[in-house]
Amino acid sequence: MTTERPIIICTRGSALALAQSDMIAAQCRAAFPELRFELQIIKTTGDKLQKASMAKTDPSLPKGLFTKELEVAMLNGEADMAVHSLKDLPTELPSGLILAATPKREDVRDVLIYRQAGSAHRGFPSHLKLKDFPKGATIATSSTRRRMSLLAVRPDLNIVEIRGNVATRMQKVADHGELDATILALAGLTRLNFKINADGIIHGDAVPKGLFATVLGLDEMLPCVGQGAIGIETRANDERVAKICERLNHAETFSAVTAERAFLRGMGGGCQSPVGAFAEISGNAISLKAISFRDEVVKRGEARRPVGEAIQLGEQIAAELK
Repeated sequence: MTTERPIIICTRGSALALAQSDMIAAQCRAAFPELRFELQIIKTTGDKLQKASMAKTDPSLPKGLFTKELEVAMLNGEADMAVHSLKDLPTELPSGLILAATPKREDVRDVLIYRQAGSAHRGFPSHLKLKDFPKGATIATSSTRRRMSLLAVRPDLNIVEIRGNVATRMQKVADHGELDATILALAGLTRLNFKINADGIIHGDAVPKGLFATVLGLDEMLPCVGQGAIGIETRANDERVAKICERLNHAETFSAVTAERAFLRGMGGGCQSPVGAFAEISGNAISLKAISFRDEVVKRGEARRPVGEAIQLGEQIAAELK
């Protein structure tokens, strides 16, 4: 490759989005020191609609709440790569754009965040399980999947909506006694350099004092499609950027999320659809576990196929659960 104009990496401006984009930019610079990479921060529709409900599918909300403006920038030639939390990227992309790479995935599990006993508001001991919350406890989440997963285990829980970034949500639990807990993705905490100690205490920059964390097992809560993965979206015909993405891609992660996204597409849903899925590779095989809460009915599916049939695997389970 020859030295040309800078390659523009566009991203949202949230702390997590910037952490992920900085990580990708660092990988690009290390792999291609002769090229220049610059970040461009773009505010998306989802960033502007801070009061819109994310807890249910609202037909008035546009698709690609957190991706559309980044995609427009690429299609207009103002940016060359977009770094997304893959869970936010719709399964149907605009003509001319592709999911070009997925770096190695982080832990896909969700984390229960709650106050320690002895704090100003009601608190609980460390290593708390969902079954341990008192009857009618209030848990805040903006995810339909998380809400339905919680109610499937504890139908007595009071589920309320919450908005804001990772730090904001933790602060709300620390400050508001009417909230007993919230749920966050472990991958997001990890990428923001938060650490959960063996005693359950969260450590990191600007973490509110007095909070515990419990990592939820996949048997308790399947993640949303693409959770823990970063998606790099590019123009389909950009050969220069394609060579960069080849170095960034982690093949096993790409195959796993391909199966999950095929499942989500087969279910006809977007990032707020009441479904969860997790695919993993073992040797030459790929397995997929999925759950659907459509129409308030819980349906589960699981299957295994050769890695090369990741799309067919997702479509197969979607057909079974629809």
